[in-house]
Amino acid sequence: MASREFLKILQSARIGDVSAQQSLASAYLTGAFKTPIQPANALIWLEKSYLSIQNQLANQLSPDDTQPPEFDSTSPEFLRVLQQISAVPLVKTLDSPAFSFGWKSFWALAESHIPESHAAQWQLAELLLHPDKKDLQAEIANWLSKQEGDKDLASLIKIAKQFLSKLAESENAFTNFAKELSIKLQPKDEALTSLWNSWLIDQNEDALLQAAELGLTVARLTLGLRLAQLHESSSKSIGKSNASLKKAAYWLELAAKDGDRAAWFALGEIYRRPQFSGYNAAESDRCFDRAADLGHAEAQLRRGANLWRKREKIEEKVRGLQASYWIWQAHQQGVPEAKELLGKILENVSNPKQNDWHELATFAEEALNHHAEHKLDEEWILLCHRIIIANQFNFSKAELLLCDVGQLQHEHCVVVDIRHELPKILPRLIQIDSTQQRRTLLAAGKAFVGIETEQEGNLRQRRYRFDRVTEWLKATFSQDQALA
Repeated sequence: MASREFLKILQSARIGDVSAQQSLASAYLTGAFKTPIQPANALIWLEKSYLSIQNQLANQLSPDDTQPPEFDSTSPEFLRVLQQISAVPLVKTLDSPAFSFGWKSFWALAESHIPESHAAQWQLAELLLHPDKKDLQAEIANWLSKQEGDKDLASLIKIAKQFLSKLAESENAFTNFAKELSIKLQPKDEALTSLWNSWLIDQNEDALLQAAELGLTVARLTLGLRLAQLHESSSKSIGKSNASLKKAAYWLELAAKDGDRAAWFALGEIYRRPQFSGYNAAESDRCFDRAADLGHAEAQLRRGANLWRKREKIEEKVRGLQASYWIWQAHQQGVPEAKELLGKILENVSNPKQNDWHELATFAEEALNHHAEHKLDEEWILLCHRIIIANQFNFSKAELLLCDVGQLQHEHCVVVDIRHELPKILPRLIQIDSTQQRRTLLAAGKAFVGIETEQEGNLRQRRYRFDRVTEWLKATFSQDQALA
């Protein structure tokens, strides 16, 4: 059943409220207000929002301007729509009536120079190039054949390859994904395929060597690992000769240059071997770090563990933050040892119902859901968000009042640092363990956008306001709870 807040937004969206239309699209993308995640519906409302903005801007044109405005990345209104469109999984909207709008928008985004262009380029490249998406590519080809004036699939694939190359060569959020897809798209002619199959089926080592020499990344990796015997536990593996390790390093370096994370990890191990003439601990760490950057789970755990051991010597604003990030990444990939180590660095408060702020946070949520009825001023609304966050992460009263809400959330944890007011209270790192915790932080982050620190006052003023708000919350909603 839809929440009351969702229904209010839906009602406003239906009568053309641009902000409500975008909020509705966001709800369908993130699941806010207990809304089922439906990318197709999100795209439909984003199209309505775009058309509403276009009509508003068209009405502002002078009589001499007859051309309706298109996407303009310098316009704040269009920029908000663009940012949301880039988050839509386009592949899940193929059957949507708004797919045509989404398709054109993604190409406009991909060819723009705004940050969201990388997300659009990656989605288009993966959709049009990934070898496992032949059926979807056929659907798009069929759809394109019915569109007037659109380019054919072959020309779009050519552009998508350019996008993929740019993503793989530059530093962005999709670089690693682009490199992995590039590896999958390496030319595999009949001879190369035959050689690789000969190795897989018959264990033909000559075929493996030829495939590696012809540039097959997986063959280079396999040959390097065999020469180093990294996965053998015998004494022969431990005492592997320097000559074999040199050959192994040669092939693994070639595979690593192709972006293979397993090759980077294996190189890290080789550079740590005392019998290797190129022994270099610093180079070993660099290889492990590169493997971690590319998503190698064991390398991520190793990097996090090293950072944790060296935490006293590392200069960072909050001790343990970098270490916890890499260990959390390894934990996300199911590395068993990561959970125990993560527990030493991050606090876990996954059950807010057991926290002291639970009842007050429940009242605060009720107040925010009906803030128009109660005519809450902005400072009271901000304090209600603070109370809700304090309950989700079990803050102390001082942390509740003094934390910088805009700086709390990191990808994997909450950083509570109030040393700017109380220098003796050490920062805390708290694991984000539930969807509700993330939603709470997201809602609070939106409420605090543009709010200056001075607006909430000093500590004395915040304490006074806290007492007034808590008294009002208890007086107003404890009675409602009793009646219910």
